[in-house]
Amino acid sequence: MQYMSEFHGPTSGQYVIPGTHTAAGGTTNFNFGCPPTHLDQPPRPREPFSTVPFAPDPDFVDRPEIVAWVRDKCAGPGARAALVGLGGVGKSQLAIQYAHNIRDASPQTFVFWVHASTRARFEEAYRDIADRLQLPGRSDPKADVLRLVSDWLRHETNGRWVMVVDNVDDAETFFSSRESRRSETDASAQTPLATYLPQSRNGVILVTSRSKDAAARLAGGYNKIREVLAMNESEGLQLLCNKLGDLLIKESAIELLRALDYIPLAITQAAAYISRRARMTVARYLDEFRGNSKKRESLLNWDAGELRRDQSASNSVVTTWQMSFEQIQRERPSAAELLSLMSFFNPQGIPESTLRRYSREATEVAELDNNEKAESAFEEDLDILQMYSLVSTTVDDDTCEMHALVQFCTRVWLSSYSEAEQWEQRFVTLMAQELPSGEFENWAKWQQLLPHVEPLFDAKPAAEETLKAWAQVLTNVAWYLLSRGSYSIAQEIAAKALTVREKALGLDDQQTLVSLEVLASVLRCQGKYDEAEKLNRRALEGREKELGVQHPDTLASVSNLAGVLQGQGKYDEAEKLNRRALEGLGVQHPDTLTSMNNLAGVLQDQGKYDEAEKLNRRALEEREKELGEDHPDTLTSAYCLAHLLHTLRQYTEAAELYQQACDGYTQQLGSQHPTSVACHNSFAAMQQEATQARLAQGEGLSLGSLKRASNTETYKKDVYLK
Repeated sequence: MQYMSEFHGPTSGQYVIPGTHTAAGGTTNFNFGCPPTHLDQPPRPREPFSTVPFAPDPDFVDRPEIVAWVRDKCAGPGARAALVGLGGVGKSQLAIQYAHNIRDASPQTFVFWVHASTRARFEEAYRDIADRLQLPGRSDPKADVLRLVSDWLRHETNGRWVMVVDNVDDAETFFSSRESRRSETDASAQTPLATYLPQSRNGVILVTSRSKDAAARLAGGYNKIREVLAMNESEGLQLLCNKLGDLLIKESAIELLRALDYIPLAITQAAAYISRRARMTVARYLDEFRGNSKKRESLLNWDAGELRRDQSASNSVVTTWQMSFEQIQRERPSAAELLSLMSFFNPQGIPESTLRRYSREATEVAELDNNEKAESAFEEDLDILQMYSLVSTTVDDDTCEMHALVQFCTRVWLSSYSEAEQWEQRFVTLMAQELPSGEFENWAKWQQLLPHVEPLFDAKPAAEETLKAWAQVLTNVAWYLLSRGSYSIAQEIAAKALTVREKALGLDDQQTLVSLEVLASVLRCQGKYDEAEKLNRRALEGREKELGVQHPDTLASVSNLAGVLQGQGKYDEAEKLNRRALEGLGVQHPDTLTSMNNLAGVLQDQGKYDEAEKLNRRALEEREKELGEDHPDTLTSAYCLAHLLHTLRQYTEAAELYQQACDGYTQQLGSQHPTSVACHNSFAAMQQEATQARLAQGEGLSLGSLKRASNTETYKKDVYLK
């Protein structure tokens, strides 16, 4: 594909700036008059040349939007532009292609390639340019070669030129501070390198950088920089096909691209590894990559060499990104710490509020003005990570995102300094503080946080001091999953939490009893009443011993035990316990209405319908007033009253309440939640029963001869400890 317009050689002092066009589509000539006759001007070489050290890439994958942007921004006299992004996303490869396109389209244009990762590399590139230009005085040991080249570039009569300044990753290299300049004894070394990039009408400069800040300062503003992101699926597939040819299996290839986050360097590295091994395939590589973290680290560290990358640059993905990590650590240590913490989150949807909490606590501030400083410090840390394209943020929901591969390489980097375990501990501790209880009011926060703690379910921390926080995380997770009807996994997680707390805190510790009651509630919801009863009795005994018989947490344990006994048909004892809980809590306690419903359920099972109806109606009325009609607790009261009226064959009112409960449960819990299923089953059974009753009345049959439906399962809500 032809990227640049055709250029014509200079005549009579006229020449064309690369990439410029008139509105009509033609070239634009700039007449600078006759060549000067200054004696101090070096002779111009006969033919322009290129110092690009890399040949065109036959496997290059066109990224037309970026190429078009470069062409547009590099049009016009003195134009500057910059490509920024993660190491390995293809910035330099795009710049190489652009440089060759310029050279092919305009042989009368000088094309200079300047490695700029360090001051030494920049100086080396300028010395090479001075030699190629045969600049007088360049061999003098005292000569300022940087100034000689810069002066040559400034003179428009020397012709048009394009310069690629590659790997400008450290702004300090080009814009050194006054303090750093004072420490330099060499006068030339005290001059910022940006000084030697002249703003000449006859020159165009394209910068590549991992730092948006450095790139914007060199290019002349953020509107002059373009972030290069990972490839899309079709681009990644084309690159892999170019590298592997017929070895490719498309289905496995797409899975591999996803695992590699569509990072060009990672794709190229994987392709080289596959090609080197006779029996290696895409599918086998993918299996090894997913096998375990050590093997993944080994694959990402593998370096087979690459013809079109700077010899000083590693082709290892891990090493490439660790250069950015270490640069950030030097530039702003607190930003590197934030990155370290973020590497343990899920890559998507990292909540800023959680990161801000960590930042505040890390700075150990309390006063208002210091809190404001902490907020400002957090913003600066996040800005640095975004500047290096390691993190992106979303405007709408205040969350951050990272490449999973970046996170993995960050943890590898931390492991190299023996700090990975330390940051895992900080992450677990932070999650133990952030995760709320499993009540309905917290479900929105749970939906945001649950993906970030899922890897902890089977990852027991090695450090003993982290186990308590881990058990807190598991307990709250089990509580939430219980409320959402995921009983099997909730039981597994709750059992782990209980085991850890029993060992770390003791059998009678209050936190241990919380985990115990969550597990008992999960067992009860699955109909495992005998196991649940044992755990509930143990919890009640521990509460009474430590907190006393009237403590709200003790009474919650009383209510939970009553629910298990009711499920076993032990109605007398269940009634006594429910009455104790209701009387002890008092009318103002939030669990009082739950206790009303629980007591009403036991009374209904005993045939004490009048009192049961009064309690159910009171609970429903109060909950509608306090919580609203759509709250799950309100729906539970509606369900309980509907079931009672169903039993009393008051079908019309029961149908209205069933409909309210079923619609609300489906909306709030989902149609597959056990409570939703039970409600719909009960409603269906009542409808069938009511239909049979109407038919029986029409045919003169007695209602007593009707067979009752058997699937009228009720929902009893547990009282959970806070």
